[in-house]
Amino acid sequence: MREYVVPMCYLAAAALFILGLKGISQPKTARNGLRMAEAGMLLAVIGTLVQKEIVSYRWIAIAMVVGAVTGVAMSLKIPMTAMPQRIALSHAFGALAAGLVGTAEFYDHQGSLSRFIILAIVLEVLLGFLTCTGSLIAFGKLQGVLPGRPLVYRGQNWVTLGVLALALASGIGLVVSQERTALFVVLVVLSLAFGVQLVTRIGGADMPTVISLLNAYAGLSAAAMGFVLDNPLLIVAGALDGASGLILSIIMCRAMNRSFTNVLFGGFGQVAESAAGGAAEERPHRSATPEEAAMLLETAREVIIVPGYGMAVSQAQHKIRELADVLERNGARVRFAVHPVAGRMPGHMNVLLAEADVPYDKIIDMEDINGDFPQCDVALIVGANDVTNPTAKTDPSSPIYGMPVLDVASARIVMVIKRGMSPGFAGVENELYFLDKTLMVFGDARAAVDGLLRELEAVVPA
Repeated sequence: MREYVVPMCYLAAAALFILGLKGISQPKTARNGLRMAEAGMLLAVIGTLVQKEIVSYRWIAIAMVVGAVTGVAMSLKIPMTAMPQRIALSHAFGALAAGLVGTAEFYDHQGSLSRFIILAIVLEVLLGFLTCTGSLIAFGKLQGVLPGRPLVYRGQNWVTLGVLALALASGIGLVVSQERTALFVVLVVLSLAFGVQLVTRIGGADMPTVISLLNAYAGLSAAAMGFVLDNPLLIVAGALDGASGLILSIIMCRAMNRSFTNVLFGGFGQVAESAAGGAAEERPHRSATPEEAAMLLETAREVIIVPGYGMAVSQAQHKIRELADVLERNGARVRFAVHPVAGRMPGHMNVLLAEADVPYDKIIDMEDINGDFPQCDVALIVGANDVTNPTAKTDPSSPIYGMPVLDVASARIVMVIKRGMSPGFAGVENELYFLDKTLMVFGDARAAVDGLLRELEAVVPA
């Protein structure tokens, strides 16, 4: 009976993974998709635990308890606004597990492994360990523990490529002769070093692409682990994860009009940031108090709200939804414009707005709403910076030239809620802030929106 249970569990799990991935591609079906993926993972675990090869469940039980406690703690303690950091940590844990499994398989079966399996172990270890350290660096940048700017030095591209070349050479040496165990240690060390080299040179503006790319690496490492362990479900799940991460990375690069090589080796943001350092405060701009901004919003009939990372940091999404409700009671049409790379991970703004119960049909993608800004009375920008910068369309010398941006500059009035005039993670000064039609409302996003709410509620009937 057991020989039929495992294949049936794996087949059902693979189908549920595919259906779950399809479901989470749309906001309206995301919850059902997540439930299907969870059910698939449960079946995968059950199918694995009933295999004959397992002799003792003691260590498995200990690992499950440790993993469950860690997962529950992360889910309860980490707020939605810190989802990018949590995802980076999850990638690090998963990739570390894959790398350690490959290491154990190499030493446990050394001398009896085929060259194909050795090659799979090499890929599993290389991708697993570089994803682990790369994800930890990404976590540090997102959390503010490490500088968000690119850390670059002269000749860094050659050093990075040299580390990768040596790691690959070590792997080829192992395929040729697995008895050279010293090469395996070299492979592990160089893989860890390559992950650090790869991500430290990438700036905060490119973190959405980096996260999805690391997701692809982790998936490919899991697929390689499936070949090593002769587990077809791991191959399917890893391939799905790797392919979806790669496709998402391509979408992110297109959204920023960037190439993979430019993201991975460009050191984007370093030069512009240093050049823009202290100039922003000296240029003339218009500012407004929450009272003055509320007066303009009171007369608006078409409002488009553009959320950004500033909204996430201050956890202002619920206040933003309350503001939209008040404006709608006052007769205004309110929609939310979301740029594909707003925030620190793909879909960051969509997740936060959904948490605040903003209806899905009011959250509009950039390409579908850009043509509506000329008819918009007020474009209210809450903490978004680089994705609203008109320089991307007007200045060929700018590092972000050609990047698709939200066309907020064509709205009749632009309001920007921001702490100060500093540039965004791309390190490029935002020319939008110096237009005659732009009003800067300085302060924490949550406090500023709360001030707008109080003013509007005083004049708008409940």
